[in-house]
Amino acid sequence: MATPIPYFTFNNGVKIPSVGMGCWMGSPGGGEAVEKMVKDSLKVGYRHIDTAQNEDHVGKGIRESGIPREEIFVVSKLPTHHHHKVRDSFEESLKALDIGYIDLYLMHWPQAHAEDGKHIPYGDKPTIVDTWKDMEKLLETGKVKSIGLSNFSIKTLEELLPHVSVVPATNQVELHPCLPWFELQKYCEAKGILLTAYSPLGRPIKGEPKPVFFTDAGIAAVADKHSATSAQVVISWIVKRGIVAIPKSENVERMKQNITLVDLSAEDMVAVDGIHKLPNAHRSLLAYHAKAVDNNVFGWTYEQLGWPMKQGGFVVD
Repeated sequence: MATPIPYFTFNNGVKIPSVGMGCWMGSPGGGEAVEKMVKDSLKVGYRHIDTAQNEDHVGKGIRESGIPREEIFVVSKLPTHHHHKVRDSFEESLKALDIGYIDLYLMHWPQAHAEDGKHIPYGDKPTIVDTWKDMEKLLETGKVKSIGLSNFSIKTLEELLPHVSVVPATNQVELHPCLPWFELQKYCEAKGILLTAYSPLGRPIKGEPKPVFFTDAGIAAVADKHSATSAQVVISWIVKRGIVAIPKSENVERMKQNITLVDLSAEDMVAVDGIHKLPNAHRSLLAYHAKAVDNNVFGWTYEQLGWPMKQGGFVVD
C-alpha cells in the first residue's frame, strides 16, 4: 500500500519533503535535460529539488513549471573552490537560480580547493570552521532559510560543532543499503542534525553490475510483497529511518515510482538493514573511489575525512 510523502522538520523548525529530486548529471550543466527533469518531477508531485550545481537550468525549470515558488523546497551548495568567498558564491547561485531565495544551502565538502582547482592541505585556511562562520552570516541576508553540510563524518563534525553558533540543519551523505551509516545517523540525531541521503540507489555506471540491493533475493521478496520495485523499497527504507532521500531519474515512470513510498514492516526493515553484511557489500558505490590514489579523495585522505574506508571505498569493519 502506498504511503504519503512525509515532511521532516529541521532543528530550526523548517520543514523539508522527505523525498526530493537530485539533479546531478555527472558534471555541472545538463541544459535542457535538467530543465525537463525538473519540470517532469514537479508535475508528478515532487516538491524538493536539489540543484547539484545546475542552478541556471534548475531555476528555469522551476520558473516555467507553473508551481508556486513557496511550494518548492530548493537546495544549493557551496563549491569546494569557493570556501574563501562564501557570500559571493551564494549570490552567484541566487542570481543563476532567479527564484527569489534558497531554502537550504550546503557546504558541499569539508575539503577546500583554490580557484585553480589546487587542493588546499588539510588544516590549512580556510578551515571548515572558517567556512561555516561565513555560511552562518548568510542567514542574515534573509535569502536562505537553512544552512547545512554535505559529506561530513563524525570526525569532521566533531571538529566543527564546538565552534558553531548555528547547528547545521542537515548532513547530506551518500547513503543506501550498502552504506547505511547507522552510527553516523545516531550521532547526528543526538546533535539535532537531520541526515539526507544522496545517491540512495547508488550511481550505476554503464557496463558495470547493478548494486547488490537490486539483485538481492531478500529485497526482491519485500518488493513482491508490496507490489513495488526494489528502488521503492530502498527509498521507503531510508524515509522510514527518518532520513531524507534524493534519488535522481530522468524517466517519468521511475520518478513516479520513487515518490510512491510503501509502508515497510519491522521485518522488511531488518531485511534491508542487513544488506551491507553480505560479502564485499559494505562500501561506497561512487566511481571516484576507484580512482583514489593513496586513499586520497579530492585532496584529503580517508583518515582526514573520517571515513572508515580503504581503497575502492570499502568500509573497514
